[in-house]
Amino acid sequence: MALGLADDILQKMLLLFITTRYSASFITTRYSASTSTPLTRIAAVLLLLFTLCAARAAAQSPADPRLSAPAGSETDFLAAYSRASTDWGNGIEAIIEEAFRKCFRTYIISGKVITLHLPFAENNERSELAGTALAVPGGGKADPLGLWDRIDALLASADFQGYVDALSDGHEQVVTFDLRTHTWSTRRDWYSIDQMKSGTYTGLPHQPIVISRGRGITAPDIYNYLYSVGRLGMDCSGFVWYTLKTIARSGGLDLDRALRRYLGASTAASTSLFIGTWFFDPRNRNFEVVKDEVRNLRPGDVFVFRGEDGTTSHSAIIQSVNMATGTIRYLQSTDVAEQDDRGVHESFINFDPQKPWTSLKDPSIVWHQRRSAPFPGESGVEFWDDGQRYRAYPQYGGGSVVRLRMLQKLPAR
Repeated sequence: MALGLADDILQKMLLLFITTRYSASFITTRYSASTSTPLTRIAAVLLLLFTLCAARAAAQSPADPRLSAPAGSETDFLAAYSRASTDWGNGIEAIIEEAFRKCFRTYIISGKVITLHLPFAENNERSELAGTALAVPGGGKADPLGLWDRIDALLASADFQGYVDALSDGHEQVVTFDLRTHTWSTRRDWYSIDQMKSGTYTGLPHQPIVISRGRGITAPDIYNYLYSVGRLGMDCSGFVWYTLKTIARSGGLDLDRALRRYLGASTAASTSLFIGTWFFDPRNRNFEVVKDEVRNLRPGDVFVFRGEDGTTSHSAIIQSVNMATGTIRYLQSTDVAEQDDRGVHESFINFDPQKPWTSLKDPSIVWHQRRSAPFPGESGVEFWDDGQRYRAYPQYGGGSVVRLRMLQKLPAR
């Protein structure tokens, strides 16, 4: 029997659903140890029913030209639909977006479809009271695909399944993580629970605590596990460096090899390990300082935030500047963010398109990214949003924008 348009689209989507893994722009399906449960099968059926309804609705409306490409295999058909170039064209914005999307993966866990960010992970973060170094695999500079392989294995482990079960047992409890031992534990005594509810935080930097309602696993719960038990992720400079390398590679330039000697790395393969926020200091001769007026900004430029001693303490990278809508989209990896934003995430700035000469330090510029403690109840977050942080420490010049000189020599796209 011949298939109609809706059924044809559905068939292609199911094929992709079963056989392939794509970036966050579509759906990447992986299963935890609980995927054989009836609840998971029900969730999968509901997802397919939703897909069928969407496909049939699409068949009754004007066809998106991206869905009408006749050539290529079934998976090629939908791979093209999910590529960043579909939304961002063939320029540097699409290259940066492709790099960004590799930092997300969608799973079915305990019957829920959950999209995960790569967590933030930095060597020796939270080690001040641990009595030992707290290293992370890859030093916060590992390639996303390698990190996802490790995360896949962790989410399939018996320990993670025990964690899922504990947070799904219907009981309120306090969950304690230990970054030294890569473990977690729970306690249900009313005193501990009441302390948390009243706002009294008793965790330590290397032993963060959270309260669970016992109503099932959530994305923030999984983040807490990956961050504390897995110790897997990318730090801010690792993410920006990875993105700059992706841009350079698109133009035939290997940044690891090109900057190996400058960074003091013995091999090109180890270059990333020598990257830190210090590298993006405006005084680094490899960078051009960009006057931070909106009209001067380009995709691939790096935001540099200062610390209280005037040194660079955080970095982020611009993905796009839309002069028509007055929007800057920038990407970063940090855990000082709202719960659902921790790790690699997108952030936005709004400006008046009629005033392109406005500096990013101007109060009229709206930075939408809020800053919060990594674990609810922790203290020590100095600034309300990224704008306050960028404008901070004016005695040292505040935040800056820098541009890697090597990228300016690449062919225009």
